[in-house]
Amino acid sequence: MIVLGLTGSIGMGKSTAARMLKRMGAPVCDSDAVVHGLLGRHGAAVPAIAAAFPGVVVDGAVDRRALGAAVFGNPAALKRLEAILHPAVQAAQRRFLKQAARRGVRVAVLDIPLLFETGGERRVDRTVVVTAPFLVQKSRVLARPGMTAEKFAAILARQMPDAEKRRRADHVVNTGDGRRATRRALRNILADVKRRRGRQWPPRGYQPGQVVHA
Repeated sequence: MIVLGLTGSIGMGKSTAARMLKRMGAPVCDSDAVVHGLLGRHGAAVPAIAAAFPGVVVDGAVDRRALGAAVFGNPAALKRLEAILHPAVQAAQRRFLKQAARRGVRVAVLDIPLLFETGGERRVDRTVVVTAPFLVQKSRVLARPGMTAEKFAAILARQMPDAEKRRRADHVVNTGDGRRATRRALRNILADVKRRRGRQWPPRGYQPGQVVHA
């Protein structure tokens, strides 16, 4: 099975690319959706978040706006949050890959916003970075409800520069070229990776909860 890592900075079209890959038959594990579940009512991460950030849990669920305010501009607080969420997200990804392998899936996709920032490229076979011109990215992001130029700048500051992501990627897709071109590029990528030899999943000697690196 080929494990494809999909990533890209905010506003680059990653969610659109993920939906396209799903329609092409490649199952996708959406890391953002996993986080929503972890933070939702009685989610697995709620107790730890409540202990680390008093006052952000309301009626058994994390108030994402309050949590965002608690970590915004606070690197130490952000690290505490990541130390809680990243292991839980990786565990969900491992379960997803194991299930995909059991179904005989040829290509499985991990949608990881901070793929390179967290060393996630070691856990996939090939990486795909979605990109777009900065003005396109900026217009997409600032059109989101509640987004401000300050928030956008803060998000970009904690993400790896787009140019560096493109340099590291195995495949680059420019979503600024339109949906048809994006779809065609993704279809070509799937055709390419299907010709490659993937990894055995789970690896021999794998134990539940073990972090697996390429």
